[in-house]
Amino acid sequence: MDRFATLIEILRDRAFQKSNQIAYTFLKNGETEEVSLSYQQLDLEARAIASHLQSLGATGERALLLYPPGLEFISAFLGCLYAGVVAVPAYPPRRNMNLLRLQAIAQDAEATFALTTTSVIGNIQDWLRENPNLGQLHWLATDSIDSDIAQSWHEPIVRSDTLALLQYTSGSTDTPKGVMVTHGNLLSNCADLDLGWNHTPESIIVTWLPTFHDMGLIYGVIEPLYKGCSCYMMSPVSFLQKPVRWLQAISTYQATHSGAPNFAYDLSVDKITPEQKATLNLSSWRMALNGAEPVRADVLQRFAETFKPCGFDLTAFCPGYGLAEATLKVAAVRQQDIPVFLAVDGDALAQNRVVAASSDAPNVQTLVGCGRSEIDTEIAIVHPESLTQCQAAEVGEIWISGSGVAAGYWRQTEQTAQTFQAYLADTGAGPFLRTGDLGFLQDGELFVTGRLKDIIIIRGQNHYPQDIELTVQKSHPALRLNCGAAFTIEKKGEERLVVVQEVERTYLRRLNIKEVVGNIKEAVIDNHGLQVYTTVLIKPGSIPKTSSGKIQRHACRHRFLEGSLPVVEDWKESSQNNAEFQNLDADVNSLLTKVQPDNPEPKRANFKQNVEVNIT
Repeated sequence: MDRFATLIEILRDRAFQKSNQIAYTFLKNGETEEVSLSYQQLDLEARAIASHLQSLGATGERALLLYPPGLEFISAFLGCLYAGVVAVPAYPPRRNMNLLRLQAIAQDAEATFALTTTSVIGNIQDWLRENPNLGQLHWLATDSIDSDIAQSWHEPIVRSDTLALLQYTSGSTDTPKGVMVTHGNLLSNCADLDLGWNHTPESIIVTWLPTFHDMGLIYGVIEPLYKGCSCYMMSPVSFLQKPVRWLQAISTYQATHSGAPNFAYDLSVDKITPEQKATLNLSSWRMALNGAEPVRADVLQRFAETFKPCGFDLTAFCPGYGLAEATLKVAAVRQQDIPVFLAVDGDALAQNRVVAASSDAPNVQTLVGCGRSEIDTEIAIVHPESLTQCQAAEVGEIWISGSGVAAGYWRQTEQTAQTFQAYLADTGAGPFLRTGDLGFLQDGELFVTGRLKDIIIIRGQNHYPQDIELTVQKSHPALRLNCGAAFTIEKKGEERLVVVQEVERTYLRRLNIKEVVGNIKEAVIDNHGLQVYTTVLIKPGSIPKTSSGKIQRHACRHRFLEGSLPVVEDWKESSQNNAEFQNLDADVNSLLTKVQPDNPEPKRANFKQNVEVNIT
């Protein structure tokens, strides 16, 4: 694939060499083959769209791609590349949606065009009149373009370093920024994916991930084109409504490669019935990507055990780590390797130290390795303040360099310098991309522990919010998985823990508040030695998330402080007992030992019951 410098060259070659081969098939409702595209058809549609864009003087401009799930997005994306237009993938507009993110993207990208379908434009006329900033864009329905104009297409001057797209970051910790991804970045990342996951032209990929998200775009759209293999696609909603559709497609088409975040594997375990499982054959599934941050050992083990009778093997899991600023992938477990589970001491981890522990040790945490880098990617673990390289058994910020690292943020010179042009203070090595993620390397394997900006520091100890959130969600069946946020607020000069958590819809009318909140407080004290200052239970579907399903803890904190969360019930430590409880909570383990120094455990339950009485 070294002979190609751009995606245009690849598709032109595919259209010539494999003209009639089906490249993409869209499954209506996740089950029925609705439409397919051969390489020849795809090339024809891309040239027609490009020709029309060129006639409008769009070359060099930015175009929003606002498509519902389907194959129209692929034709439009490649049509932009064929026209020398910078593609800006984003979610399609719909009625009653919050437009702030879309408006921010359009403004930041300085977009002049918006590409979508005839049906979408027909449905949003009133919406466009009410939103003049978006209404003033040149809206174009690409599915209405006559394919005959493809012959008028003129191939643009495009090189490896030509900007292909602006991939807007998910905004899990900050305002979305446009990552400048070049043709060279895309081809380098695809080559990286290829080496680790052993794609062949006979590979079959199944995906339901949204194409406006980097994983859905690059692994679901660009990688099949790069390798010349087949891809079956479905809507994210089709999967969410009926998770068995994803695994059924893998079974039906004997897919070899597919991936999803943590929650999708958990949802499949919880929602797929024994009767549905009996119809599945997952023995062809050789590479099951889990790209969540961080990947959870219990998720992998639960899924593997549940679907083992269907032919799925734990060794098929390929946990990985990546981000938009690195195009997609940084590191991942290779297809032929077994995932690495590492048991570490949780107390040491809170102090940014990596200490191995036995699986039955107190406060043990099991981390999942995210594999190794391929191609030319270099990973360094760095002290985020001193900017010096960490020792082998220390947690630090993950820094990376290589041809997959994007060119920077669109027209944000200062932030580009801060994020993409970092140098080690002790050796002068660089430039590196500062990821903002925390982790460590062990024997070349990358372990990701959390987000630098999300880290919770209480009384000098580090706590990872995702660990607290999981503890909360497992404390009572009324609480939804992957639908909570833990963060701190300052109260009287100290950081205090706040938990915001969605409630399962089926529990809304029969919620035992005292029981749920009591379980949350007890579980957090048990597992983390922390007192929850405030617990807020909110309606299902209302926790702020990114387009890729990551919890937006900073946005949640902002809504908590301004009082705009859709609260079902909340509980706050009373001011009357604040000082008293702070003293009690200053060191829970120490207090328990004082209650009964020789054997604190028998007194633990009574001690907590007494505390419960004092603060409620």
